[in-house]
Amino acid sequence: MNAVIIEDEVEAAERLTHLLQECDPTINIVQRMDSVHDVINYFSSGKQADLVFMDIQLADGKSFEIFDKVSIDSPIIFTTAFDQYALQAFKQHSIDYLLKPIQSEDLRNAIDKLKKVYGPGLRLTEADIRALKELVQQNNTRFKQRLLIKSGNKLQYKPANSVAYFFADGKIVYLVGKGDNKQAIIDHTLEELEEILNPAQFFRISRKYIVNFESVMEVKGLISSKLEVKLSQPCDHELTVSRERMHDFKAWLDR
Repeated sequence: MNAVIIEDEVEAAERLTHLLQECDPTINIVQRMDSVHDVINYFSSGKQADLVFMDIQLADGKSFEIFDKVSIDSPIIFTTAFDQYALQAFKQHSIDYLLKPIQSEDLRNAIDKLKKVYGPGLRLTEADIRALKELVQQNNTRFKQRLLIKSGNKLQYKPANSVAYFFADGKIVYLVGKGDNKQAIIDHTLEELEEILNPAQFFRISRKYIVNFESVMEVKGLISSKLEVKLSQPCDHELTVSRERMHDFKAWLDR
């Protein structure tokens, strides 16, 4: 089975590739793309695949823009960071979905479901695509998708989903980038960030820290009954969940 991965986060694409090799070695990744532009060019050339894994937010736009330009005659499994309520629509209007960070068991179940239930040539209808576009629009308008940061004497925008975590140092709040670990000052308090960021993606674990769901790699229990959060990248801070937030944090992770 030949598969295509459409994902703009390198770590996420590599993780999915690795999990696919473990779950089903017969799946051959023939192409990895990270932009709407590249995907349109690929399928416009007449190429197809037996299976497509598609992130919703790509480097240059939403993946649903692809369907306005080309037809993809392949089963599609979406990868998304939307919360559980939003995912109900994906159950109705897509082949399947995987909630980030993708877990091995979820991936295996999705592939098994595809093989057992769906036949060749299955594709999304125009009604399916329209419903999913509306879902994405509803979710994107509720919360900040990019943040204004200070870089030297310049002001720049940074996508919210590219932030690993936020931390407060006195009255100054910093964000730390995913992958590059770069810090930047942001003109918001942590209280304000709690209001403007998607709570399905970000959680305030303590008075000083907010973490990105996609960056959490491991959680360890400490002797003091606190939880220590380990990220998927180097971290200069000790990220512990405050006692009063532990229950909500566990519920946030378990979805």
